[in-house]
Amino acid sequence: MTKYFSDDERGPTPQDRDEISDVAWGGILAEIRRCASLGAFGLNYPDMCPDGHYVVGTDYGTFQAAMLAEIPGLAHDPSGFSILGSMHPSGGELPSSYDILDLIQFCWTHIARPEPMESHSFFRHDHLAFNAEAGKTEFTEAMQRILQRNGLAFELLADGSIRRTVPSAFRGSLGQTDFATGDGELDRLLAAAQRRFLEARQDARQEALEALWDAWERLKTLDGGGDKKSRVALMLDAAAGSQSPRFRDALEREATELTGIGNSLRIRHSETTQEGLARPEHADYLFYRLFSLIHLVLTTRSAA
Repeated sequence: MTKYFSDDERGPTPQDRDEISDVAWGGILAEIRRCASLGAFGLNYPDMCPDGHYVVGTDYGTFQAAMLAEIPGLAHDPSGFSILGSMHPSGGELPSSYDILDLIQFCWTHIARPEPMESHSFFRHDHLAFNAEAGKTEFTEAMQRILQRNGLAFELLADGSIRRTVPSAFRGSLGQTDFATGDGELDRLLAAAQRRFLEARQDARQEALEALWDAWERLKTLDGGGDKKSRVALMLDAAAGSQSPRFRDALEREATELTGIGNSLRIRHSETTQEGLARPEHADYLFYRLFSLIHLVLTTRSAA
C-alpha cells in the first residue's frame, strides 16, 4: 500500500467517520470499474470469445444484474448507478453506506486477477486465465487505501468481511476473542459484546452495549460469598491493589456511575423514563469506558 508523505509528517488519517462521502464513493466506484474493464470479474461473469470457449473479459450485463439482485438498494439509487455509466458520484444522492460496503464485499467475492493465456489476433483480444487469490489481495489493498485515506471507520479484511475500526489503544483488548473467566455465560456475553461492536452496522453498537452491561452485572456476582456490594468491593480492591487507595476510590466512583448510567439510559431497559442515545459516538464512548473497567478487573483478577 502506498505510503504518502503526509502520513509520515502528520500520521495516518484517523478512521472515525461512519458516512461514506461522495469523494470516497467516487474512488470506490472508479476502482470497481477499472477492475471490470480489465476482466477481473470474468471468472464468475464471463464475456466469452465468439470463436471458442475462452473468457475474454467481464460480462457487464450479468455482473450488474447479479449485483443489483443481491444489493437492491443500488437499483433505487436516484443517481442511476451503473457499472458502465459515466455518472459522477456528486451528481446525485449517494447510495447508503451499507449498500456501498455490501458492494465492496460483492466485488471481493467475485474478483480474480485476469492473466492473459494467449492472444487472439482476429478479434484483437486475449484469452484469460484467473488468479482468484491475487485478485482478492489486490482488491483488498485498493479498498483499504480508499477507506483509510478518507478516514472511514471500516476495514476490509483478508477473508472479505468488513468490520469497524477502533482506536489503536483498544485494538489489543477488543481483538481478544477467547475469554476464559471461568464462567461460560460471562464469556459468552463478553465475546458477543466485542463481536457486535466491531460489526459495520450502526444498530450493532446498541446490541454490543446491552451485552456489555449484562456482562458487567454478571461480573459483579461472579465470586460467591457475601452480598453483591461486598463482592464488588473485593473485586475493586483487587483491581486497585493495596498501594493505591486514591485509585481505589476513583474505581468505586467509576463503577457506581457506570451502574447508574446503565439504569438511567436506554441500554439494559426500555422504560419510557429512560433516555436513548442520540448519536453512535455516544455508544462508542460508553462502550470504551465500561470495557476498560471490565478489562482491568478481569486482568487483575486472573493475575491474583
